[in-house]
Amino acid sequence: MILARAIDVTRRYGDALALDHVSLDIAAGAIVGVLGPNGAGKSTLISLLTGIRKPSSGRVELLGADPRLPASRRHLGVTPQETGLPGTLRVGEVIDFVRAHYPDPLPRAELLTRFGLTDLVRRQTGGLSGGEKRRVAVALAFAGRPRIVFLDEPTTGLDVEARRSLWDGIRQFHADGGTVVLTSHYLEEIESLADRAVVLGGGRVLADDTVDAVRGLVAVRRISLTSPVPLPALAGVTATERDGDRWHLLSPDADRLVRDLVAADVPFADLEVRPASLEEAFLRLTRLEEACPR
Repeated sequence: MILARAIDVTRRYGDALALDHVSLDIAAGAIVGVLGPNGAGKSTLISLLTGIRKPSSGRVELLGADPRLPASRRHLGVTPQETGLPGTLRVGEVIDFVRAHYPDPLPRAELLTRFGLTDLVRRQTGGLSGGEKRRVAVALAFAGRPRIVFLDEPTTGLDVEARRSLWDGIRQFHADGGTVVLTSHYLEEIESLADRAVVLGGGRVLADDTVDAVRGLVAVRRISLTSPVPLPALAGVTATERDGDRWHLLSPDADRLVRDLVAADVPFADLEVRPASLEEAFLRLTRLEEACPR
């Protein structure tokens, strides 16, 4: 069963094109990770599927109907990127207020336990840290026993322990039959939670496949080195940047690249190899898309 759908959706903000003919289906029981660099269209896509905004063209559906209809939204949970909590209310009061809007909400104690909020229940939200506020905001998305939850950068501002605790809460919801769509800059987060990954770039879907398949698209290393001479053409290099004598290369095979530099007698020093960020990898995918438009 398809719970959410975008059909040839385009969204513009004035002259800016945020989404460009995007089509996407979210099946019941899935955890779908939406990845992409800043400005790729992730938050815009979430806002359309949850009825916060309307598409400029195309159609979106939530539970087979317009996502702006109360009947559709009754089964929806959302944590947007920016969340405001009433600073004078206690955590428990905020949770009770949200739960009161649903006919069969998740029990208060269960919600607090699932998202590690028991110790915060009597704290005013205005006195919480940014990470604590984020945990409350995520928990609220699950308060009404939704069928589908949209989480836009849910672990922003959380430390490693809090992030993994939140992951456990999401997994439990999914194990009970729930459907999750989440955006993230963290490849580890998508790898840990999702069974499907959608890569957005420049407002388009660049990839939509299993996590294993998409992981191959972003398995790129960033090799940085200092060399006083121009580097020759090297096999496997997908992008090159230069800042004076400092070179930054993207390649899926760092070992081969270094061997080729040595074989070519290129003088270099201060070698540094690290995984490319998702931003770097997806920007590269975006450039390829622009060079070879559909």
